[in-house]
Amino acid sequence: MRTESAFTSLLPEPAGWSGQLPESPPTLGQARRYCQDLAQNHYENFHVVSWLFPRALRAHLHAVYAYCRWADDLGDESGDPERSLWLLKRWEEELLACYQGRARHPVFVALRDTVQRFEIPPEPFLDLLTAFRQDQVKKRYQDFGELLDYCRYSANPVGRLVLYVCGCRDRERQQLSDFTCTALQLASFWQDVWRDYQIGRIYLPLQDMMRHAYSEQELASRQYNERFARLLQELVERTGELFRRGLPLASQVERWLAVDIELFSRGGMEVLRLIERQNYDVLGRRPSLTREEKTLLFASTALSRMFMLRKSPPRK
Repeated sequence: MRTESAFTSLLPEPAGWSGQLPESPPTLGQARRYCQDLAQNHYENFHVVSWLFPRALRAHLHAVYAYCRWADDLGDESGDPERSLWLLKRWEEELLACYQGRARHPVFVALRDTVQRFEIPPEPFLDLLTAFRQDQVKKRYQDFGELLDYCRYSANPVGRLVLYVCGCRDRERQQLSDFTCTALQLASFWQDVWRDYQIGRIYLPLQDMMRHAYSEQELASRQYNERFARLLQELVERTGELFRRGLPLASQVERWLAVDIELFSRGGMEVLRLIERQNYDVLGRRPSLTREEKTLLFASTALSRMFMLRKSPPRK
C-alpha cells in the first residue's frame, strides 16, 4: 500500500508539480488526511472557522478547499503563463477523471466522494479554472461589468460549492451567495491595488479611470490624489451595495453556516470601512484588519448568531 509520505513526496507544492500522478491512487482515508493538512496548514483562517461546521461535513470542505488552493497556486505560483496554462490543463484532466471514477491525485480521490455524496456538478470547479486561465492572459478590465463577469468565474463558484456541501441547492440562496462572493473579490481588489499593479494587473476598470481622469502612468508612480480618491470611493460604494444584497443569506441557513457567512461579509465590509477611513489612499498603505480586530469580529459574529432568537427557522 502506498503511504502518505510516498505520494506526498511525489506531489510537492503546486508550483513545483510536474503534472505527474501516483501510479495507484491513495485510499480515501489517505486522501482526506492530505486535504485536511492542506486546509489547516495553508489557509490561515480555515481552521478557525471549520469547527463551527458539523464534523460530518469537514472532510468534504477540506476537499473543496484543497482543490481551490491547488488550482489557484497552479495559476499564480509558477511565474510562467505558458507553464501555468499547461498545469491547469492537467488539473482539468484530473477533475474530469474524478467524475469518471479514475482520479489518482489525492485531492481528487477525496473530492470524488464529495461530488458523489452531494451531487455536485462539475461546472463550479470548471468555472474556477476558467478564471485562473484568464489570469494568465488578461491583465486589464475595460468596465465594471467586465470585472463582474470575471468574479462570476473567480469567486462565485467557491460560495456555490460550500452551499452544495451544506445542502443548499436552490437558485435563490446561490444568487445571494454570488453577491457576497463577488463583493469579497472586489474588496480584495481595492485593498490590493498597488500589490496587483506590481505583478502587472490592474483591476480598476479602465473606463472608470478615464472618467475620473486618473491615468495608468499616475498609478505606476503611486500617485494618490483627489481623482484617485473619487474613483475608489465610487468602486467601494458599488461593492458595499453588493455586500448588502447578499446579507439576507445568513438568515436563510443553519446557524453554524450563518456564522461563517456573516463573518466573511462583515470582514469584507470592515475592509471597505478601513479604506474609507484612510480617505481611499490604498496606494500609500494597504488597509487590513489587525489580529485583535479579527478576533473581536469573529467573537461578536459567533455570539450574535449562535444565541440570537430568530422569528422563523432557516430554510432547508
